[in-house]
Amino acid sequence: MSQINSQISSIEIDRQTQTHDLSPAIICQAAVSQAKIGNRPILDGIDCQIKRGEFVAILGLYGAGKSSLLRAIAGLLPLKSGSILVNNVPVTPNTLAIARQHLAMLFQGGGLIPQLCALDNVLCGKLGAFSGWQTLMGFPSSERHTALELLDRLGMGEFASQPTRQLSGGQQQRVAIARALMRSPQILLADEPVTGLDIIAIQQVMKTLSHLHREGMTIVTVLHDLALASTYAQTAIVVDRGRVVYHGSSQNLSEKFEQLIES
Repeated sequence: MSQINSQISSIEIDRQTQTHDLSPAIICQAAVSQAKIGNRPILDGIDCQIKRGEFVAILGLYGAGKSSLLRAIAGLLPLKSGSILVNNVPVTPNTLAIARQHLAMLFQGGGLIPQLCALDNVLCGKLGAFSGWQTLMGFPSSERHTALELLDRLGMGEFASQPTRQLSGGQQQRVAIARALMRSPQILLADEPVTGLDIIAIQQVMKTLSHLHREGMTIVTVLHDLALASTYAQTAIVVDRGRVVYHGSSQNLSEKFEQLIES
C-alpha cells in the first residue's frame, strides 16, 4: 500500500464553494439531543467549531457521546434544543438535504452490503442522486467510470468485481471511503474507521484519510487511540457525558487526558 499517496493525490474533490469562505465548516451551539442515556441527554450542550480543511479527532470514553455527535452533525440524531450548522446551513428537517449536499459519512464497520461487489457498493454512494426509474435502469456509464477510478486510486481497482464479504477489513474500509467520495464531499465524517482492524489495515485507512485531508477535505473522525489522534489529527475534541471538555491541539494527548481525569 505504499502507492496510496500517488493513487489518491489526483482525486478531484469539488470544493469551489469553500475556496474563499473562511467561515467554520461545522458549528455546534449548545446542542442537546432528544435521545437520552438514563435521565441525561446523550448530547448535553455541545459547543464547538470545526474549521474548513481541518483534521479533527473526537475522543472520549465509551458512551461519552462521540459517535452521537457525528450522527447529529449528519442529521441522524435529532436535537431537542441548540443548533448545528454545516457550511452555514442549519441541520434541521427542512434544510437537511442542503446541509448534507457536501457532506459524507463513513459508518462504523463500513456499512457495506456484503453480497455486492466492491464496484456496486461504491455506486451506492450515488443512491438518491437519480430517480427511482433511473436507478432501476442502472447507473450511467459515467458514474461507473468514476466509481472504478476511485477504487483504482485507493488501490482497490483489481477487487472491483469481488464481493466485499471476501475482502479484508482494511480493504472494506477503503471501499467504504470510495463510496463516500462518490458524493464529492467537502466534509467527511468517519465513525471509528479503524475499530477491529489489524495494525497494517489501520495505517492504510489513516493514511488514506490523511491524504484526503491534504487535498483540502475537512475530516472529522471518532478514534479511541490517542497515539493515532496525535499522529494524524491537527485538533482533538474530547467529549465526556455529552459535553466538550477539551478542544485544542492533538499533541501530548496522554498528558492532557491525565489532567482531565485528575480534574
